[in-house]
Amino acid sequence: METPDTPETPAETPAATTGDRAGDHAASGKGGGEKAPEPTGIAAQDWDTAAADPQYRAAVVDLLGALAYGELAAFERLAEDAKLAPTLEDKAELAKMASAEFQHFERLRGRLSAIGEQSTAAMEPFAAALDGFHRQTAPSDWLEGLVKAYVGDSIASDFYREVAARLDSDTRDLVLQVLDDTGHASFAIEKVRAAIEADPRVGGRLALWARRLMGEALSQAQRVVADRDALSTMLVGGVADGFDLAEVGRMFSRITEAHTKRMAALGLAA
Repeated sequence: METPDTPETPAETPAATTGDRAGDHAASGKGGGEKAPEPTGIAAQDWDTAAADPQYRAAVVDLLGALAYGELAAFERLAEDAKLAPTLEDKAELAKMASAEFQHFERLRGRLSAIGEQSTAAMEPFAAALDGFHRQTAPSDWLEGLVKAYVGDSIASDFYREVAARLDSDTRDLVLQVLDDTGHASFAIEKVRAAIEADPRVGGRLALWARRLMGEALSQAQRVVADRDALSTMLVGGVADGFDLAEVGRMFSRITEAHTKRMAALGLAA
């Protein structure tokens, strides 16, 4: 799921505002539309070349497994959230988004199969952590569900986009495609802003909820990476070029900054 960077234009189409961010922002750590440097190392290779390194291959299988389970969980969650929708139109919109998430899952499952991996085996290591996150952050109403989808999915999307800039070209293209916006960003902004306008007291409750989601999402991401040797090695520079421990810290700082902008787009205090 992709979300707008600028709170001043909350209704702007997310794909138009952030489509180039994955390369520029993740690879350089800079915004402002600066041109990303030419890929080097693994990022300049295709899958067949890069996968000759067994450690890199293992890292990519982990990454695709985590993404695939995330998409499957998003499908299930949106289908559940549709039950809380106040209108038939809202219910239909969430059903459409759930269908898009399942299509993303199918693409990832197909890619794992194409490279000779069992999708269920690739997803299994991440199921408990992601299920635990969703249990701990179960929304109590329709608006909390919208904020969770917008904030929680966007944090995960930012993380995967940062990693994607260091992947081989084939894997990078797939990852960026499955992170395409399903329409939830502008939908959530519109509905949450309207609710706050109707009752300003809602804003305080949702702001606290979003802060909790931010903390839980970052903690969950860090636990997942720490538990998977291939992924953690990738992030600190042992496999994919460009990351080191300091860069990991800067990466999470960029994710936090993006979260602050999204909160402003929702009309909430970070």
